[in-house]
Amino acid sequence: MTLDTTIEEVIENFEFLGDWEEKFTYLIELGKKLPALSDTDMIEQYRVQGCQASVWLRVIPKKNDIYEIYADSDAFIVKGLIVVLLLIYNYKTAKQILDTDSSKIFEQLGLDKHLSPTRRNGLHSMVSRIKALATDSITKVS
Repeated sequence: MTLDTTIEEVIENFEFLGDWEEKFTYLIELGKKLPALSDTDMIEQYRVQGCQASVWLRVIPKKNDIYEIYADSDAFIVKGLIVVLLLIYNYKTAKQILDTDSSKIFEQLGLDKHLSPTRRNGLHSMVSRIKALATDSITKVS
């Protein structure tokens, strides 16, 4: 899955946008670019616990220890947050995933201050799930 933007472009766009209504609208627009998961991927096994909205997330190993992340949600803003996560973590090795501190990017975007507590918890649950799956893959190799 490829998206036609980068995390740097998202940060730049967030800085350009005025108020949080515009920023949330932009997140929703980003979320509309997220390819839908198939029904076979929207099962309990892939559901992220700790999210107010329903979120499904898969991390699939590819060549050269690179991981591809697929995710979807039933909430528009959450879909946009998923795009942000994919731009941060997708197509990286397990080590790169574990070494990446997304909280700095969330802070740069202002998400740490402008998301509701339940959305913030859900975002951190998705990050925790991605990192746990990366940790599992390293543990299996060791």
